[in-house]
Amino acid sequence: MQYALLAIIWICWCTLHSALISLSVTERLRKRYPGGFRCYRILYNLASVLTLLPVLFYSYSLRGEPIIAWQGPWRIVPILLAVAALFFLVAGAQRYDLRQFLGLRQLADEKACSVLTDDCTLDTGGVLSVVRHPWYSGGILVVWARPLDRAAIVTNLVISGYFVVGAVLEERKLKLQFGRQYADYQQRVSMLLPINWARGLLFRKNRPRR
Repeated sequence: MQYALLAIIWICWCTLHSALISLSVTERLRKRYPGGFRCYRILYNLASVLTLLPVLFYSYSLRGEPIIAWQGPWRIVPILLAVAALFFLVAGAQRYDLRQFLGLRQLADEKACSVLTDDCTLDTGGVLSVVRHPWYSGGILVVWARPLDRAAIVTNLVISGYFVVGAVLEERKLKLQFGRQYADYQQRVSMLLPINWARGLLFRKNRPRR
């Protein structure tokens, strides 16, 4: 029962988090409060953190004996997951406009767009040529890079699903903004796992030399 409640709490937080940043909500607020909307991203981030804390506290209170402890030779698994997660998170931060993500740029000049670049253009370089959503990829990997008890498994399943759904919802906004350009990008680059990138490397490696 307590793990079902944990899943429900996480789902409620994820749903609220996505709803408050959805295009329908943000556009409605932008039209209704044009002057104050510049503060929305900061308030959204603050509300997300404050509402996340009790969810984390409850999840932590349900700690139990690990079902998967990653012992012996399996210790390499969480290490590899953590290293890969760190790569995606750091590489993503190098391509994204962190001031826009935090809401500081909107506070200064009210400019904002669906993509986190300082000039609102579609960036497909660096790690964004490997996966379309490196922060979501890193987030999924990092939550599994730990000993897994029942509470952790429930939490990780919900969070992983949330990242996948969040990526899909975010791409709807990006397709509205960039149209065919983003559709072509989707064809070239995988969403979360670097499948197309790895396939391209393998194809080039196995291509016969003339």
